Amino acid sequence: MTDHDPLAAGPTAGLQHVATFCGQCSCGCPELHLDPDAGDERRVVITDDFGQRIQMSLAQLAVIVDDARNGVLDGLLADAR
Repeated sequence: MTDHDPLAAGPTAGLQHVATFCGQCSCGCPELHLDPDAGDERRVVITDDFGQRIQMSLAQLAVIVDDARNGVLDGLLADAR
């Protein structure tokens, strides 16, 4: 990694933590962050326990949250409970 690589300092360096999903274990649960230095289209950062990142806009996150509130994911999650 180079000196100007944002991941060189760690996958969440410089990010504002918003939420941890699960948090019941020590497996490196997915986390939601805001990147104050990113452009609007990449402001939201979701990290997972495999070191992967998803970046999206706040508008895209709003669609996911609205869909979840409206039950779009209920069928998918029914078997997991």
